[in-house]
Amino acid sequence: MSTKENILELFEKNRGTYFSGEYIAQKLSVSRAAVWKAVKALQRDGYAIDAVPNKGYSLACSTDILSPQGIQKYLNADAPKIDINVIPTTNSTNIEVREKINTGISEGYLVIANEQISGRGRLGRRFFSPKDTGIYMSLLLKPSFCSGEQATQITTIAAVAVCEAIESVSDQKASIKWVNDIFVGNKKVCGILTEGSFNLESGQLDYAILGIGLNVYTPNGFPDDLKQIAGSIFTSNRNDIKNRLVSEILNRFFFYYSCIQNNSSNYAEEYRRRSFVIGKEVSLVSSDKSDTATVIDIDNQCRLKVRYKDGKEEYFSSGEISIKV
Repeated sequence: MSTKENILELFEKNRGTYFSGEYIAQKLSVSRAAVWKAVKALQRDGYAIDAVPNKGYSLACSTDILSPQGIQKYLNADAPKIDINVIPTTNSTNIEVREKINTGISEGYLVIANEQISGRGRLGRRFFSPKDTGIYMSLLLKPSFCSGEQATQITTIAAVAVCEAIESVSDQKASIKWVNDIFVGNKKVCGILTEGSFNLESGQLDYAILGIGLNVYTPNGFPDDLKQIAGSIFTSNRNDIKNRLVSEILNRFFFYYSCIQNNSSNYAEEYRRRSFVIGKEVSLVSSDKSDTATVIDIDNQCRLKVRYKDGKEEYFSSGEISIKV
């Protein structure tokens, strides 16, 4: 790592603690001038670093900037290897990951952006991704022996992980609108988009890119088409909340991710418990039909069990639903 990255790691692990320039220089085996330059570069990046004569430098506890070092400190000790890459802006984090597939990147390659210019949701819809207010992340996955049916569970596992992460850092209760939308109260705060590539001969998944867009703070204003449905987790700044949220999502996702590898469904009850569509009338939309039905259950594959007005029951696993929240 560079001097700047090493200093940030030291600061992130010891927020509010002062370190003299001499101490940092000796610890990192660099010059005092190199320390000063690195601190100035971090300040230009937006980090609130106090510089006090005879005390040294300290990263303010209130700083809320995404960084690999800030995320890493909250990851579980047994977390798999995650290659964390934080960038200021991109068209789409899913595209960022996909463009690097052929370079040999491994499972766990993660891109997080502070802003997306052309963020996408399901069915090519635009995902509003303004600067500084959200978390926009994409994770490369390469599950072994993963069929098409199992691959769809990546999205549902992520939905449970996001809900649990939100609740772990706030006093908010998060719920799921099948299949990939996370709500706090009656407002959508997160969308999940999973894209992948299958081997035509084996029918197994070569890789999947899990994209998560999360509204952490309320932006200056949502577009007109989103005002009635979009919301955020917080209305004001919180201390180091973005790094905590990312790490909580990763910790919880990888815990449930083993469900796919082991062909277990022990996460499904959490998904079912958090769903707010069971017992509700919804509009079902798929490639070949559109209809109205009542959701009567969600099974261990997270398929909707629905009952139509004529009494017929079936499982709905591909498409989307709409419901008045």
